[in-house]
Amino acid sequence: MTQLEPADYAGRHESPRDHDDRDDHGDHGDHDDHGDNGDPSDHGDHGHSDVSGGWLRASVFGAMDGLVTTIALVAGVGAAGADRELIILTGVAGLVAGAFSMALGEFASVDTQNDAVAHEVAAERDEIRRHPGAEQSELADSYQKMGLTRPTAEAVAREVHADPELAVKVHIIQELGVDPGEQPSPWTAAISSFLAFSVGGIFPLISYLLGYSSLALGLLVGAVGLFVAGALTARFTTRSWWLSGLRQTLFGAIAAGATYLVGMLIGVGMA
Repeated sequence: MTQLEPADYAGRHESPRDHDDRDDHGDHGDHDDHGDNGDPSDHGDHGHSDVSGGWLRASVFGAMDGLVTTIALVAGVGAAGADRELIILTGVAGLVAGAFSMALGEFASVDTQNDAVAHEVAAERDEIRRHPGAEQSELADSYQKMGLTRPTAEAVAREVHADPELAVKVHIIQELGVDPGEQPSPWTAAISSFLAFSVGGIFPLISYLLGYSSLALGLLVGAVGLFVAGALTARFTTRSWWLSGLRQTLFGAIAAGATYLVGMLIGVGMA
């Protein structure tokens, strides 16, 4: 290597030692520009959809239920020979009843689920208090089954159990698959399902509310709503948008076909 004179370092921002380190290890600057340097800020936004049973689940169920229920009601009373006014009355009555039923059901379901988790948390806390060693060994076994070596699994379990509340939380997550500190709100689920059901339920009635009396047109509008709603849910799943749309349309067609047949039979019988 050519020996540099002291003057040659003038204007440089590195010392001779830095220069030697560059020769030994190469220029890392270019590498850092193209690789992951471990800085979390370089990772960008990495969020996840709500899959805990909160607003997303309630909204999807509410919208789909509202669409299918109203389409089925329209098909049934329409096949029985009901006029436009009676179809609107039936559809709106079904919408209001269904929206409240969905909201109250979601509230009760989520609230009961949260109570069940709280009960399990209390039971787990008591187990850890009475049998700390056995619970720590159980957690280590769980980590080992996940792929950690036994020494590493035991070290992690030991550190977790150093904090009793952390131990309770980790055991609940490992054993039940839920985070006791991030439970869905029953109010969020109830309001989301109520609004979603109302929006979905009004869609099949649009043509009737605009003055049209064609049953075929009403069912077609409802089918379009089912396809769009199904396609939108694909954003939160691994299915393609068209497959999700077709699947939901098929579900609605099955329900509408059943009530249409019932309407025809009852209508003919009453006539």
